[in-house]
Amino acid sequence: RKCEQVTSFPSVAMSSSTRLSSSLASTRVVAPSSARLARRAAASTRCVAEAGGTIMREVLDRSQRTKINTVDDRNWYSQPRLCTHVDDEFLAQLTQLYRERIPAGGKVLDMCSSWISHLPPEVEYSEVVGHGLNAEELGKNRRLSRFFVKNLNENPTFAAEDQTYDAVLCCVSVQYLQRPEEVFAEVYRVLKPGGVFIVSFSNRMFYEKAISAWRDGTGFSRAQLVKQYFQCVSGFTKAEVITEVGVEPDDSVFGKLKRFMKRSSSDPFYAVVGYRNYRRIDA
Repeated sequence: RKCEQVTSFPSVAMSSSTRLSSSLASTRVVAPSSARLARRAAASTRCVAEAGGTIMREVLDRSQRTKINTVDDRNWYSQPRLCTHVDDEFLAQLTQLYRERIPAGGKVLDMCSSWISHLPPEVEYSEVVGHGLNAEELGKNRRLSRFFVKNLNENPTFAAEDQTYDAVLCCVSVQYLQRPEEVFAEVYRVLKPGGVFIVSFSNRMFYEKAISAWRDGTGFSRAQLVKQYFQCVSGFTKAEVITEVGVEPDDSVFGKLKRFMKRSSSDPFYAVVGYRNYRRIDA
């Protein structure tokens, strides 16, 4: 609260106790006006908004961004690959994760997409926008409302306005991003507050096109790397690593052994999930 002191100078001397009583009696408390409070709240909101989406540090050094095959990505992906790059069990878990985390009726950006998006077939969305490097693949994706072709390693930006999407997806492609900090900051920009970013991957890749920091890592180290991508951009919630979807984990010795055998015989599932500002209570 702001206090405005009104001081008087009497013509006669006063004792110290008299002066104190006079001073307290003449103090007038001025309450902030509603307009002033509104201005302060707006300024505080602007500060938070400006702070969110800032790249606070670089995760990768120059050598970690390099690829074995330096052919331009657009040329390398010029031939359509109408196949899935992970097994059916992986894809079933991914679809279930989408079912659980993407709000029905929302707007979705499928980043680094292909001829299929793995979205739950029974769920309708207001719009699904696809991004990728091969127009023929994207043109065959029936879930897309529209799509665009762009090399994010050359220009890591989207044409979308701020706070456009309820969800952004990146399926088995994060390993090819050479400027991940900028891409994640751009994802933050286009997500609505409470919007979700789901990054999924396995142990498969086009080895010569994956970045050095990814190529010879383990599932654990790669999950930690993607968590760092989230953490380097201010405003994302604490990233969550998911290795099983729709299953109550059995932490007994037998359960752990069973999970190990299962992951050894199929494509291991990893997803790292973060939200802009906060997680929706219905997500």
